[in-house]
Formats: sequence, structure tokens, C-alpha cells
Amino acid sequence: MFQCLEPERNEETGPVYVRERGKLSVVGSHVSELRTRPCRLFSKGFSVELCGKQEDTSRHRQKPFIFTYTKEGSLRYSAKSLFTLTLDLITDNIHYVDSLMGFPDQIAEKLFTAAEAKHKFFTPCNGVMALRKFTEAYGDLVLSSLCLRGRYLLISERLEEIKSFQCLRSLDLSCCKLGDEHELLEHLSSDPMSSLTELYLKDNCFSDTGIRKMTASLRVLGKGLDALKVLDLSSNPGITYRGVLFLFGFKLLQFLDLSDTSIQDRSRTVKKIETKIGLVLSKKPIIQFEHRNCRTQGWAEQLLDQWENYIFSAIKPKDTLKSRKAAQQFYGKETKQNPLDSGICTLLTPVEQKQTHLQFFRPEEQKDSDSSKSDKRQRSTKRTGADPGQEDCTIAPATKRPRVTLTAADWDLLNSY
Repeated sequence: MFQCLEPERNEETGPVYVRERGKLSVVGSHVSELRTRPCRLFSKGFSVELCGKQEDTSRHRQKPFIFTYTKEGSLRYSAKSLFTLTLDLITDNIHYVDSLMGFPDQIAEKLFTAAEAKHKFFTPCNGVMALRKFTEAYGDLVLSSLCLRGRYLLISERLEEIKSFQCLRSLDLSCCKLGDEHELLEHLSSDPMSSLTELYLKDNCFSDTGIRKMTASLRVLGKGLDALKVLDLSSNPGITYRGVLFLFGFKLLQFLDLSDTSIQDRSRTVKKIETKIGLVLSKKPIIQFEHRNCRTQGWAEQLLDQWENYIFSAIKPKDTLKSRKAAQQFYGKETKQNPLDSGICTLLTPVEQKQTHLQFFRPEEQKDSDSSKSDKRQRSTKRTGADPGQEDCTIAPATKRPRVTLTAADWDLLNSY
């Protein structure tokens, strides 16, 4: 019985080694049968594969490690900071965030960039909701100037996203062929667009009806584009002298372009604009209407380019169309190219119509007098204690959102985690 239990005892306790006369030997009779087994937690064929939530298989999933190289050339990896991991977590669940009011601008910009990199603004429903949370909280930081000149495909595909931008100061919609019944025309007269100071509507097939719709809220309620200073309505053949009468509500207007329209009585129009608004006809072209400085500025500048690239990639011509064109060229058949298909915006003006120059500006003396009058009105309202909105709706002070900024000490504290 003792002999049967001895091997089990040796297997449990393991072999006993004795060093004698400089040689290492194993104690026991079963020396050949005892072998040292390696201490392995798993077998050699064991492997582990991490399976996460696969949202988009086309994009590489970011790992929570940062790989760098030392001076000796060896690979070294370190874990991401807690701030970076938290930012990634909020970005992945941006559609669950209720509001971003109170967040510092620096952190919000990093959050917007991370959401843009993960294509969180591409989905029709959640993308619009996420974009509105940024625009409601940060306003002109998201976009202060928007240039959509000739980008009518982008307007038609991303109309809701474009309407979500608030606190814009400059908007260029030239050569977009919107027409009098477009939704953007009513959106221009809404409260989110009251901060516009520059509006370019060149070559949009507008008529007197469209001008009446755009200025309805300003003429009736005193709200809308009351801060507008630059207005371009050139190359719209449907605008006549009747449509010019709807523009007299823009009291702060400094530059106006009515070139290439259907205004017949030029002298009458010039006198009427000079007496009602105080603008004088310019003999030379005005620099403000050359569209040199008009460009998209803000956090969402690259987002608009991503939207446009996505749209153009979806409407690429198929291989069958390419082969058909190649066959037509081989047999000598000429194909007429449509200017709208090539993406080139052309002015749809009649050939017989001559180009007319009607650009107006406000003289410097009137600008100084208008500024002094506005200062006197504000001082009088402060002394009397009356409501400034009742006296002049155009000089009502705009409400500014309190912004939180981070100092250098705050950033050091964030990077220390």
C-alpha cells in the first residue's frame, strides 16, 4: 500500500534535488519518470480575440494605446490619458447628450473634431441633432461665414444641416438656382438668421415674389434681416422696380447690387433708393461684390467638404456610361454637354439683354451721421429709462452667450490625468 501511494506523493510534491560533491541529483527511485512540467496558465494553442461593437468596418478602430519609439529604437506603448478616453466615449454617444451649454470652447472644439472624424454628422437624424447641439451652444464658433456659391447639390442633399447653422454673419448663395419657392428663402427671414450682415443671392432666379417673401417679417414684424449691410441681388431677371420697393426696410444697408435685373426706369430707381435708404449709385465696381473674401470659416469648414465629397462619390458615372461615350467618340458622334451636369454655373440671362451696372453704396458722411444718431438714441433711452426696442427695433442689443474658457493651469490639470 505504501508503494502505491509513493508515486502520487512524488507527483504532487515534485522532485527533490540534492547537491552532493558539486553534482545535482534527484532523490528517489523513479528518476527517469519524473519530469519537470512548465508552469503554463494556458496551452500552446490557446489564443484570445477581442470582439467589440462593429459600427463601421471601413474605419480603423482606435486602440487605447499610443505606440512610440525610444532613443534606442525599441517599440514602446503607453495608455491614453483619461481625458482622451472620456472624449472618445462622449463622441461615440454624442446623440445621447442633452445639451452642451457651459462646456469650455476648447473642449467643445476637440469634441467637434473627434465627432467629425468619426462621421457622426453624416446620419440623417442623429447627425442633425448632434449638429444642432453644437450650434445652439456655440453659435458663430461652429460657423461664422458660409460660402455655398454654385454648390446647389450640397444644398439639396444637406438642407436640414445647413438650416441648423446659427449666428452666421456672411452667407453666399450665388449661382444656386433656388427660385421663389425654396425653403431657404423663408429660413432667411427667421430669428436664427438675424445676425446676417452680408447676403449674396446672385443668379438665383428670384423675382419680386421672392423678395417680398424674404422681407415680409422685417416689414411687418420688424424682425429678420435687420442687421444686413451688404446685399447682392444681381443677375436675377425677374426683379423689377416693384421688388426694389420691398428693400426699403433695410435701414442699415451700406452696399446694394441690382445689376443685370429687369429694372426699366433706371433714374427713377436711383432717386428712390437714395431718398429712402440713403444709398448713392457707384460709377465703379464695388470690391464687396467681387467675392474675394467670402469663404467658409469655423469648426465645420472641413465638414462641408466631406459632405460634398460624399455626394460626388455617390453620383459618379458608371462604367457603362463611360464605355458608351467611348463608343460614340469612336464612331465620330458628337454629344452635347449639359452645363448643369458638368457642375459649372452659368448665368441664365437672355442673349439680347444688355448688362446693366446698378451698384449702390453709402457715403462716409452718412455712415458717421447714422452712427452718431444711433449713439444719441441709446443715450436718450438710458436717461429716460424707456424700452429701446419700442423706439427702434434695428438697434436692439444682441444677447451674448456667456462662454467659459480654460486657463493654462486648467489644461495642465487635464493633462495630468
